[in-house]
Amino acid sequence: MTETSELTPIDQATPEELAETIAEFEQYRERLVNETLATAQRAKVMKANAMAQLEPELAKIDAIISQLRERHAALTTGN
Repeated sequence: MTETSELTPIDQATPEELAETIAEFEQYRERLVNETLATAQRAKVMKANAMAQLEPELAKIDAIISQLRERHAALTTGN
């Protein structure tokens, strides 16, 4: 028996799946920032330095969220 993969290509995702995925990425982004800043504070690293290290990853996450939002908008307005 083979299970259907939980990974759905963006072109096949439903608006509900896209909305859920967007929310999960937004939560992940917020958690990543909060945990990084908390760790930086404990390590006595300046906030600016911690954010500079984190920025490339945040840019990737933001790009993914943007793509998902565009696809979600296309599906919800295209119906």
